[in-house]
Amino acid sequence: MWNMIWPLLLIVGSNCFYNICTKSMPERTNTFGALTVTYLVGAVLSAVLFVVSVKPAEVLNEITRINWTSFVLGVAIVGLEAGYVFLYRAGWKVSNGALTANICLAIALVVIGFLLYEESISIKQVAGIIVCGIGLFLVKG
Repeated sequence: MWNMIWPLLLIVGSNCFYNICTKSMPERTNTFGALTVTYLVGAVLSAVLFVVSVKPAEVLNEITRINWTSFVLGVAIVGLEAGYVFLYRAGWKVSNGALTANICLAIALVVIGFLLYEESISIKQVAGIIVCGIGLFLVKG
């Protein structure tokens, strides 16, 4: 059970800090300059955790297993980070901006799951999408 819970707690906790930091970024700070520092810190931390998590002899072998997804994920992360910075700078509240983005994301992923991964869409999911749509209307209203 813990294997199912700890990643969720990591995501929620990290996302809270993420949104607080993104919302608190000074407006006069260049977005991409700040993201460069962010990614340098992330790169160093990831490199340390990578080296610590594998046997030294396996480092090169592990690197050869990397494919196109890591490169595309890097592009996606820049879009995600910059999007949130610009979202908050446009005046969105921290309570509504992330909520709206995540509801839209959840709806998009249901459709993507159906179209790309042949996942079924249940009546419950359709009802959830409708409720999310109503929720967006109520949050924004």
